[in-house]
Amino acid sequence: MSSRALVILDITAKAALAVLLLHAVLNPDLPQYADKAMQWRAITYPLAIAVIPLAWWFFWRSRPFPVVTDLLVTLAFLIDTVGNALDLYDSIEWWDDLNHFFNWILLSAAVVALGWPRDASRLTRVALGVGAGAVVAIIWELFEYVTFIPDSPEAATAYRDTLGDLGLGLLGSLVGASLAARVVDQGLAPEASGRGPRRSEPDPSPPAATGGR
Repeated sequence: MSSRALVILDITAKAALAVLLLHAVLNPDLPQYADKAMQWRAITYPLAIAVIPLAWWFFWRSRPFPVVTDLLVTLAFLIDTVGNALDLYDSIEWWDDLNHFFNWILLSAAVVALGWPRDASRLTRVALGVGAGAVVAIIWELFEYVTFIPDSPEAATAYRDTLGDLGLGLLGSLVGASLAARVVDQGLAPEASGRGPRRSEPDPSPPAATGGR
C-alpha cells in the first residue's frame, strides 16, 4: 500500500472515531453507552491519537511521518468505540476478550513499527513492543477502574476480569511485537542490523601481466 493511501486511511479512521465519539456524547441515554464512561472516552481518545502527530511535529519532523504507527494506534481506539456504538460488548460475550487481544496486537505493533532504535536486534524489538503493551494495558485497567468500574454492575467481577484483560493484552502484545519485528527487520535489514550496504573491496593483488606494451 502506498504512503498516500495509508495517510488517507489514517485520516479516515480518525474522522470515523470523531463521529462515533460525538454520537456517544450527543446520545448518552442510549443503552449501549450506559456505564461505559463515554464522556471520558470522548476526552481521552482524541488526546491519545494525537500523541504520535504531536510528538513527530515537535521532535522528529526531520524524519518521515510514522503513518503506520499512527494508523495502528488510531485503529485500536476506533475498534473499541465501534464495539460500544454497536453494543457488541453487551451482546457478544467474547467481544471484550477479543478486543483486549487484538487491540494490543495493534498497539504493540505500532511501537515496533517505529523501527527505533535502528540497530536493535529482533529480540530487543519484541521486548520493547511487549513492554510498551504491558504498560498500556496497566494504564488502561486503571483508567477503567477510576472512570466506571466502582459504580457499575461489573464491580463484583472486576478482579477476575482485570486479570483476564491483562493476560490477553500481554499475549496480544507478544504476538503483535513479534510480527512487527519480523516485518521491520525485513524492510530495514541494513539499518536494523547496524550494517550498511556491502561495499566492493579493492582487489589487493597486482594486475596480471598482459605481455603487451
